[in-house]
Amino acid sequence: MSTPRVPASSTGNQSTAADPVAGNATAALGANAALIALIVLCVAWEWWLAPLRPGGSALVLKALPLLCAVPGVWRRRLYTLQWASMLVLLYFAEGIVRGMSDPGFSARLGWLEVGLSLIFFVCALVYVAPFKRAARRAKKTAQAS
Repeated sequence: MSTPRVPASSTGNQSTAADPVAGNATAALGANAALIALIVLCVAWEWWLAPLRPGGSALVLKALPLLCAVPGVWRRRLYTLQWASMLVLLYFAEGIVRGMSDPGFSARLGWLEVGLSLIFFVCALVYVAPFKRAARRAKKTAQAS
């Protein structure tokens, strides 16, 4: 009985055809799209759509942490998807606060931020879950041997 090997992708690399686990391509595409849309929303919101001060505010810089995640999410790196899924929860919380407290159009933008954050979070978890399960199985098999 052969022991299943831990996929290279569970260490942070993209999956290959030789890996016993394949990521969900739709989830990865959804995570990419939601992340890019969230970055665009953050910049547009604080610069043009509904800035706190006329002419834009320094809150446009809130998009920088998301920009750091783009290369890794694009390459489907598991580690990046994991930390970015935790980071996006801050944007979820901000969207809830601004959706409940800001007036008018800014409140709608807050709820849009909540939606995009949730889409990214769910897509990232759907993509990462099979790799985590495979790593857990491989660890149990290694401990049993």
